[in-house]
Amino acid sequence: MSTSLLNDIHYFRIPVVNLEQSVTWYTECLGFQLRFNQGDLAVLALNSGPLYVLVEADQDSRGHFTINGQPEFSVGFTTSNIRKLHDHLSHNGVKVEHIQEDNGHNFFYFYDPSGNKLQVHN
Repeated sequence: MSTSLLNDIHYFRIPVVNLEQSVTWYTECLGFQLRFNQGDLAVLALNSGPLYVLVEADQDSRGHFTINGQPEFSVGFTTSNIRKLHDHLSHNGVKVEHIQEDNGHNFFYFYDPSGNKLQVHN
């Protein structure tokens, strides 16, 4: 098929252990807007991009995968102020890794309350 019949990505589904705790964390710590919460899943949004759907899942479910036994992120965010975000997350007790630089591109990894590995870059 030379042209796609798909238009865009509408949403991502992310497994979480405790939906209420995760909704609070994503809205208060990361600034997502809650669209709705139906008890077993909640739909969140940023100013642009696909929706972010949190789904209450089994205790051992994660939204990332592993390579050679190490977790790899599945979702990457962007920010215009990576140092301020890193400080904000650190001061709020979020597990964050140090800021790395790759050819002028800064990024770091962090984890949500369910242990999902996420990345942000500028």
